[in-house]
Amino acid sequence: MSCSSFMITAALICIGLHALPLQALATGPNATDLVATDPITERLRHRLESADDAGELEAGGRVLLAAELLQELYEARAHTTLWLQDRRPLQAALELPEAIRSARDEGLRPEDYHLEALEQALTRVLSHDGDLEPRYYVDLELLASDAFLTLARHFADGKVDPVAIDPKWFVPAAETSLLPHLDAALQDEEMAVTRALQGLLPTHPAYAALRDRLAMQRALRDTESWTIVDAGPALRPGDSGERVNALARRLAALGDLEPAWADGDSFDSVIDVAVRRFQRRHGLDADGVVGPQTLAALNVSPSRRIDQLKVNMERWRWLPRDLGPEYVLVNIASFEMTVHANGSEVMRQAVAVGRPFRMTPVFSHRMTYLVLNPSWEVPPRLAAQDQLPLIRRDPNYLEQMGFTVLRGWGAAEQEIDPTTVDWMAVTSRAFPFRLRQRPGPLNALGQVKFMFPNPHNVYLHDTPARGAFASADRAISSGCIRLSDPMALVDWLLLRRPAVATLSEERISAIIESGRETTVRLSRPMPIHLLYWTAWIEEDAVVHYTNDVYQRDGAVLEALLGTAPVEPASTIL
Repeated sequence: MSCSSFMITAALICIGLHALPLQALATGPNATDLVATDPITERLRHRLESADDAGELEAGGRVLLAAELLQELYEARAHTTLWLQDRRPLQAALELPEAIRSARDEGLRPEDYHLEALEQALTRVLSHDGDLEPRYYVDLELLASDAFLTLARHFADGKVDPVAIDPKWFVPAAETSLLPHLDAALQDEEMAVTRALQGLLPTHPAYAALRDRLAMQRALRDTESWTIVDAGPALRPGDSGERVNALARRLAALGDLEPAWADGDSFDSVIDVAVRRFQRRHGLDADGVVGPQTLAALNVSPSRRIDQLKVNMERWRWLPRDLGPEYVLVNIASFEMTVHANGSEVMRQAVAVGRPFRMTPVFSHRMTYLVLNPSWEVPPRLAAQDQLPLIRRDPNYLEQMGFTVLRGWGAAEQEIDPTTVDWMAVTSRAFPFRLRQRPGPLNALGQVKFMFPNPHNVYLHDTPARGAFASADRAISSGCIRLSDPMALVDWLLLRRPAVATLSEERISAIIESGRETTVRLSRPMPIHLLYWTAWIEEDAVVHYTNDVYQRDGAVLEALLGTAPVEPASTIL
């Protein structure tokens, strides 16, 4: 037996896996206890040992997705059955198909979990009252175990491996242990399988609200009343006619207008409020005018919204189950930052994120300090690609913007007179200098930067370019996150944050006014999550949508529609 198999055996014994035959795992002197006599057990062992060169196993005409996990699990059990007893399916096996159907509610496809083959195997076994050949019982056993383990892994940690499809995803995988849930599923209790699987899903209320919205959009898709709101001139308060009636019906169908107002054809104050609510939910300027952008959002089909909801529910399954009692969350796709403490949102503000060719990465970290009046050490890539063309264009650029030109580090650091450099001869491929911008009103980082040291060199910071926040599309940075109201975050972190206030308001003001670069450490690190959601739920339980600015949804959806194997990780079975 392999080392990993010994680990699983110990784990199974510790949790008391249902129907575990202790004699099959005995280590005592009675040798007869170690001899397998059940033909189903022998056939199961033979099937598991017969994996082809690619490691594939089949049962009921289906390729099993958790082949290595199944081999280790059953070896640890001496190849006795989990879902059968005396050639009859246990209650858990009978309930498993209905539990698999619930995958549809989570945006997954029940057919990916052997549903049809499992039901056929169950029907065959139930109709023959124990007189089938052993191979049919083995089919049922392996289909049930593979379906449960695969669905459990997908509920707990997601079906798609985010790293495989998104090079900018850096949130560590959760690697949930499945054994306790398998044990719970096999208890002789009604709905045990369903409860065990549901217990693996994200527990955040926002996930449940997305699930409800998915059901609503499916209901809209399945009705025959879905029609587009016809194109035409922008609709405004005071307009009337058939297009206004179509608008009212659409707003009511989407929950932005009370159904009692759905039959009207006059763009009155009630419709105006509903339009603005819809616009806010879709990241549009809430001006109450149904122009081309608002019309396009109104006409997004239920099928497209269903796909969008599926993708973002999957992203929730990739995340840790608990984001923490307090945290900063940046939704890169919606250009917003929120601060949460004790279950409530305490701050929200607009942000700017990386351009599509310099995407802000997705990861979680801990903010440990901030810097008031920061200098800016320009990253080498930005110095070569962004700053060098500006230096060549204007000989006075470096002096006007407060840049110092340096070479080397530490004791070997040298300050270089920029007038002595032939900048036209310097190439971006071998940029030999460092650029550091002094604190001041023109500094690219503004008055403060918030640090959570990470390998991506990404952080939150102020900016002197305040006008950018008036635009709806704020994918304009080189990867870092620019805040529209950074001093509000300084105020909360240093003055308002419960039990960790470190500086007075007067002290903060004095530091800012001095112009001196000053590091302030947080007495308690602040978790920060940089995430990417194109559909999400606000605290009022209302769904919001935004454009897929980095074009990431398509790859997730394509992977969701594929058949994903379960990674062989015996230590987290």
